Amino acid sequence: MKFVFPSLRYKEKAIQFINEFYEYGSEINGSGSLDRYLKESTYEEWLEKILAAIDIANIVQPKVPALTYFYIREEDDRIIGMINIRLSSNDFIKGEAGHIGYCIRPTERRKHYATNMLNKGLKVLDVLGFKEVVLTCDKSNIASATVIKNCNGELVSEFYGESFKEDIQKYIIRR
Repeated sequence: MKFVFPSLRYKEKAIQFINEFYEYGSEINGSGSLDRYLKESTYEEWLEKILAAIDIANIVQPKVPALTYFYIREEDDRIIGMINIRLSSNDFIKGEAGHIGYCIRPTERRKHYATNMLNKGLKVLDVLGFKEVVLTCDKSNIASATVIKNCNGELVSEFYGESFKEDIQKYIIRR
């Protein structure tokens, strides 16, 4: 398994990835807004958005720099998941969004991909010197909470999130 920065080469595979969520009636979180861009715009404009997110000198507040990757199974070059790693903090990141968002396609769940992908994402933040990583999930998303706990996440609060209009669990992973 490896992280791959999105490119035009993965356009059709990315569209298939997002379509699988719709096919299975699954919520989409952690896709770096790919699902929204495919509905309202284009894959190419989404690529511009994720490139702009790493242009640290020109990030428009309240956004923070972020890296978005496909999580690719090397044997068949299939997109198994996506991860969005936010490279700094602000009140929204520390409060409701967290430093990392991720998703695994519905047909590839329950195979430990999410835990492995999150651990790999945490190593990116280690390079940047993060000592505490905030992660959040919907209170009803037991699978995501389990993944976070598998990566040594400690539940620190539960609250109603105004931005997402749902109950949220907030975890801290100390490095």
